[in-house]
Amino acid sequence: MIILKDILYKVALEVVKGSTEMAINKIEFDSRKIMENDVFVAIRGTVSNGHDFIETAINKGATAIVCDELPEVIVTGITYIQVKDTNSALAFMSTNYYDNPSTKLRLVGITGTNGKTTIASLLYQLFKKAGYKVGLLSTVKIMVDDVEYKATHTTPDSLTINHYLNEMVEIGCEFCFMEVSSHGVHQKRTEGLEFAGGVFTNLSHDHLDYHETFSEYRDVKKSFFDHLPKAAFALTNIDDKNGLVMLQNTAARKLTYALKTYAEYKAQILESQMGGLLLKINESEVWVRLIGTFNAYNLLAIYGTAVELGLERLEVLRLLSELESVSGRFQFIISDLKITAIVDYAHTPDALENVLKTIADIRTKNEQLITVVGCGGDRDTTKRPIMANIATTMSDKVILTSDNPRSENPQTIIEQMEAGVEPQNFKKSVSIVDRKQAIKTACQLAKPHDIILIAGKGHETYQEIQGVRHDFDDMKIVKEFLEQMNK
Repeated sequence: MIILKDILYKVALEVVKGSTEMAINKIEFDSRKIMENDVFVAIRGTVSNGHDFIETAINKGATAIVCDELPEVIVTGITYIQVKDTNSALAFMSTNYYDNPSTKLRLVGITGTNGKTTIASLLYQLFKKAGYKVGLLSTVKIMVDDVEYKATHTTPDSLTINHYLNEMVEIGCEFCFMEVSSHGVHQKRTEGLEFAGGVFTNLSHDHLDYHETFSEYRDVKKSFFDHLPKAAFALTNIDDKNGLVMLQNTAARKLTYALKTYAEYKAQILESQMGGLLLKINESEVWVRLIGTFNAYNLLAIYGTAVELGLERLEVLRLLSELESVSGRFQFIISDLKITAIVDYAHTPDALENVLKTIADIRTKNEQLITVVGCGGDRDTTKRPIMANIATTMSDKVILTSDNPRSENPQTIIEQMEAGVEPQNFKKSVSIVDRKQAIKTACQLAKPHDIILIAGKGHETYQEIQGVRHDFDDMKIVKEFLEQMNK
C-alpha cells in the first residue's frame, strides 16, 4: 500500500489542503487515464494545460490533485497540494512511487546535439556482449534487457522513465544507458534520478524553436552536469568548444576525450574506409565496423564510459571491434549495380556536414554523390537554408524534399530551404515534394559506383503529414528501387 505523504518526499510543497495520510492507487498526469484513488498532477504542456482538466480528473476518481495554482472550486474530500513546479513534483513523486530505481543500478546519461542515440545504443550492445543484464532508454527504442518497447520521446516523461527503470531493477539489470535531451532536462524529467555518469557529445545548431537562444540551449545541457553527484563521472568531448563549459560547476569526477587535443581518452584515425575504421585509442589499435570521424568520437566516448564503469581496457577494445552500427545511423547497402545507398538520421546542419565529410573522406571522386534531404515541420526554421546550403555545396546533385512536414505545408518548408542554395549551386539542385518520388529520382540518376545519401529520417518508419502518420521507411524504399533497377 502506497501512502500519499510517502511519495511527496523532496517535493517542494507550498500549500496542502486535506490529508496526505490516504492510500493512493497510482500517479497520472493524463486525465484520460485517471482511475479510482489516483493522484492527478496538473502539468502545463506546450499544447494543453493540465489545470484545465482537474475537474475531469476528480469526476473520474482522483482523490488528490497536485497543481501549481489552486482551482477556484475546492471539492470536499479531495486533497489539494500546491507546488512551485508540477514538472519537478512529478519527477520526485515518480521516483518515490517506484522506490528510487535509479539508485539500484548504474544509470549513465548521454547528452549533446548529435551522437546520443549511437552512444547509448552501442553501450547497451557492448555491455550485453560483456555478459551483463542492461537497460536502454533511447530515441529508437527502450530495452529492458532483451525485451523491447517502442520509444515515443528522446527522453520520456518522469513516470515512464521510473516505470522502465523499475522493470530493469526487478529483472536484475546492472546498467542502464539513457539519452538525455535538452527538452527532457528543461522539463525536469530527469530530476530525482541518480546518475552514475554523464557524457557530453557536442553542441551545434538545433532546437532553437524550443530554446530561444543557443546560449539557453547550451546552459540547459550544462545543468544536467551541474546536478551530477560527487560519486559520478562527467565525460566530455573537449574538441567541442562547449566541452569544458559542461564541466565548470559539476561535482562529478571530470574526464575528457578527444581526437585533436590532449585528453584522458585520446584517439587517432589510422585508416578510414567504407568497411570501417582503424583507430588508435590511447596506445592500442583496434579495427571497428563503424565509419567516419563522428563515429570515432562516439566510439571514444563509449570506450571511456565502459572503462569508467569498471570494464577492463583490452576487453573493451575487443568488444568495440564487434559493435554494429545503429539503425538509421550511416546505415548502407550496395546494390548489384554497385550503387551505394546510405540512410542517416542527420537532421541538423552539423550532423549533415559530418556525414557528407565522412563520405568525402572515403569516396574516390570518380563517382557522383546524390543527396536527398528535407527538414521537419513545426521545428526550428532557421536551420532550413543552412542545411540546403551544406547539401548543395558538398554534393554533386541534391534533391530537396519533405521530411516529416507535420502541420506545415511541405512546399513552404522546401522554399525556405531553397533560400540557402547559392547561385553557383542552383543547377545541381531540384525540389520534389513527395519523398518517395525524390528517392526514386535519386536512384534513377545514379550510375554504377555512385553514392546516394538519404538524410533526415534515419531509423523512423513513418512520415507525419497533417497529424497523420503514414508508413515510410527510407531504407526499405531505396532497397526496393535499387532492386528494380537490377532487373
